[in-house]
Amino acid sequence: MKTKVAIYRNRLGLTQGALARKAEISRRALCSIENGTAVPSVEVALKLAGALRETVETLFGDDPETLVPPPDALSASVPTPPTTQGSRWQDFRFVDLFAGIGGIRLGFESVGGRCVFSSEFDEAAQRTYEANFGERPSGDITKIAASEIPDFDVLLAGFPCQAFSIIGKKEGFANETCGTLFFEIERILREKQPPAFMLENVRNLASHDGGKTFRVIRDHLTALGYRVHAKVLNALDFGVPQKRERIVIVGFLDDVPFAFPDPVPESERKTLADVLETNVDRKYYVRDAIRNARLAKLKDPDFPKPYVSHENMAGSITPRPYSAALRSGASANYILVDDERRPTEREMLRLQGFPDSFKIVVNYSQMKKQCGNSVAVPMIKAVARQMLSALRDDEANADERQREE
Repeated sequence: MKTKVAIYRNRLGLTQGALARKAEISRRALCSIENGTAVPSVEVALKLAGALRETVETLFGDDPETLVPPPDALSASVPTPPTTQGSRWQDFRFVDLFAGIGGIRLGFESVGGRCVFSSEFDEAAQRTYEANFGERPSGDITKIAASEIPDFDVLLAGFPCQAFSIIGKKEGFANETCGTLFFEIERILREKQPPAFMLENVRNLASHDGGKTFRVIRDHLTALGYRVHAKVLNALDFGVPQKRERIVIVGFLDDVPFAFPDPVPESERKTLADVLETNVDRKYYVRDAIRNARLAKLKDPDFPKPYVSHENMAGSITPRPYSAALRSGASANYILVDDERRPTEREMLRLQGFPDSFKIVVNYSQMKKQCGNSVAVPMIKAVARQMLSALRDDEANADERQREE
């Protein structure tokens, strides 16, 4: 029995796995129906019609107008959308939520992604984003309906971690994320059902409130049908001289085999000498009193330069051959180069792995805040490569299984 299920599924940009979940049937059953080797029951036919927003007669009718045309005619009459099987991950679409200055966007553009929507609340960050990507992000995501966002394949978000104040008060599972910005991600995933997502947050998200916060996030993502993977990654392991540990959460609608990227070899990692500028303007140097006070507390006065130091909780100054994590709200002298000066705007961007072509259009204070809120681009690139490799392999394997059946 010939059907047009595959045609209408492809027109909507759905994978077999995505349609199978919408219709509440197995992927194997859907494959057999699309191949014409199995006849669906009335119940399954109705579910497929509802999921594809077509009539049963359109999908399964045997009149000449609803028969599947020959392959040659099909390729000539039905244009291939940008996200159909076989080509979806060559030119995939993503949305950049809580976009900051676009660090996550850079990572996914590097593997062929195309941004179709961005959102960022902070106006200064919007200016930097617009200067570098030619578009001003939409504002408050809480005021943007999911239906207003273009269709996409991957959701990306470096969302702020606000306290989940309702956790543990037994108001009910549906209310556990209300009032938090994670809820905005959840509602968009629920309506748009993209094949994949990647979220980034501070390391402490995993342990916040005794682990309850992260468990709620994982449970809610799983309830939406996603297979969730999470791991704390360190920017130091991916080529930038900054110790910056962040939790990365990756999810797939299909059961996609996935492994987080391995650290890059030592020989491929940049050192402080690679990112520090020469002939730095005197305005970045601290007053003698500050410098002398720092040096008096220095744990290792013979530590080789260049180094970056910061004052720890105990009050001692610890030199390192790499930077501590950049922080948006830290004091002006939170980290110092050789205990002499603050890092320049360009150096902060380099510590995050941004290219030197990245435009600086805001003042020092704003740039410090923006870099502190951003991501280590090389780490995101590594995750993006792993995700795309996994998605492409899964698609190829699905096509192979379909041919065998």
